[in-house]
Amino acid sequence: MDKKFQKSATNKKLCGVCGGLSEYFGIDATIIRLIWILLVIFGGTGILAYLILALVMPKAA
Repeated sequence: MDKKFQKSATNKKLCGVCGGLSEYFGIDATIIRLIWILLVIFGGTGILAYLILALVMPKAA
């Protein structure tokens, strides 16, 4: 099995970052999205991390 770290083309709400992370780690995208929300609310780093990943992660083919 060849797992690639890339944005999801099918499981996306904004840019596909959470969908891509969920496919890579093999967990539900909803869990990843909840983690992002908690990072935004409690740490404030979620928005910056999401933007960086949206720019750095390659698009799925």
